[in-house]
Amino acid sequence: MDMRSKRSATTVDHIDAALVRDVQRGLPLVARPYAVIAEALEISEPEVIARLSRLMDTGTIKRFGVVVRHHELGYRANAMVVWALPEQRVGELGRCIGSFPFVTLSYRRPPRLPDWPYNLFTMIHGRDRASVLEQVEQIKERCGLHGIDSAVLFSGRRFKQRGARYGNPGTDAHAPPRQQPHSLDPMLQGGRAL
Repeated sequence: MDMRSKRSATTVDHIDAALVRDVQRGLPLVARPYAVIAEALEISEPEVIARLSRLMDTGTIKRFGVVVRHHELGYRANAMVVWALPEQRVGELGRCIGSFPFVTLSYRRPPRLPDWPYNLFTMIHGRDRASVLEQVEQIKERCGLHGIDSAVLFSGRRFKQRGARYGNPGTDAHAPPRQQPHSLDPMLQGGRAL
């Protein structure tokens, strides 16, 4: 079955809709978050897991991940490193750069010549600026990027991070997240990988 017919064969019932609304607010920080959600929906924990798996398999939920608040974990230096890579090597070099465990995000964008030649954007979080700059040097060394134009753009301000929200205006999909100071925020949105 191709993805189009697989998706069209998927029906989302009221429990699925409530499940999506609940998980997009953030998972509770407990040993068994799906059990907590299951209790609220009056279904079993295995059913919550099975429904989420089915919604992901059919493409209804495109991505399920965690928004990490790096600052609270002691990572105070956040930098977007931009690279002006040769177009024919962006994929190869992007994979090399993205293979480092400290690179948390990597995506391609078209350059805006003549002022902005950069076509690959990568995010690095470090405890301080010196450690981020050292990590950039590691990337340059291992990926052979010493002759490549790049810039390290440190963040000057933090903004609230959260995943996508689904639903119609007036539904509880737009309700504030449940009142838990440290909930994990699933990202239920699509993305394009290298």
